[in-house]
Amino acid sequence: MEKIVVLDRATIASHITLKAPAFAHEWVDHDRTSDDEVAARAADASILIVNKVRVNRGNLGGAARLKLIAVAATGLDNVDLPFCREQGITVSNIRNYAIHTVPEHAFSLILALSRNLMGYREDVQAGAWKRSGQFCFFNEPVFDLHGKRLGIYGEGSIGQSVAALGRAFGMDVVFAAHKGIEGLGPLYTPFEEVVRTADVHTLHCPLLPGTRGMIGLPEFRKMKRSAIVVNTARGGLIVEEDLDIAVREGLITGAAIDVLAGEPPDDDHPLVRLSRERNFILTPHTAWASTEAMQALSHQLIDNIDNFIAGSPSNVCA
Repeated sequence: MEKIVVLDRATIASHITLKAPAFAHEWVDHDRTSDDEVAARAADASILIVNKVRVNRGNLGGAARLKLIAVAATGLDNVDLPFCREQGITVSNIRNYAIHTVPEHAFSLILALSRNLMGYREDVQAGAWKRSGQFCFFNEPVFDLHGKRLGIYGEGSIGQSVAALGRAFGMDVVFAAHKGIEGLGPLYTPFEEVVRTADVHTLHCPLLPGTRGMIGLPEFRKMKRSAIVVNTARGGLIVEEDLDIAVREGLITGAAIDVLAGEPPDDDHPLVRLSRERNFILTPHTAWASTEAMQALSHQLIDNIDNFIAGSPSNVCA
């Protein structure tokens, strides 16, 4: 009988249903698993389900029965893929489940910044509108998206969905070429040109050695002072200390972030402190987490496991 061990069940909301696999199995749930608990919990598992728990050579060496790691996410930076290939452990992930929820969240953040919704909300709560004595209250600039340049970093399914929304708003949509790489074809606009000319920068690329820290002070200093930056992809894509400087020093107009390099952050994290400012929004890694998207993810997760046991593995990454 297969033993399925879930290492971080709490990363999928409790109201989301995980259907039972189609084969005989034992199922063990752990809401959370620390690094030093992985080895013991994986020791006799044949299938591991993980979302963000790090699994690697150091904590899987004793998992002699393990044959599948089913990742309940698209990103794989928490999985030691070379080790899995060496050991013949199949790794599967989730694909194309977030093509509506992440773009919608990204545009919620873009609109909130461009319309200064956070600032106006604070003004109304503080009584500033009433004190103004007139029917409308002008305290923050408001900008249309129509006619603005939308720079998208990442041309996958989510980036393409963001592009479709941008075009619907009448934006000039461009995809940034990969940093430091030329000759990628007509889909792409040179990275440096997008950095200089975009009014809205939105990140939708994976975290890889070539993308880690791709946006830092050198890029912020080249951006328009009126630009806004949104990241709903991976925290490590932006140098967080540099983003703090860019917003506080007015190198850009504002930013909105759904992901951090380390999650959850400490109270003294620079971007947690920055979230008290009117032109910065920090959301707790929820861009992916609409009810519809999480339910689709859970169905695909179990389908990947069923397909593997049936001899037709799907969404194989290693």
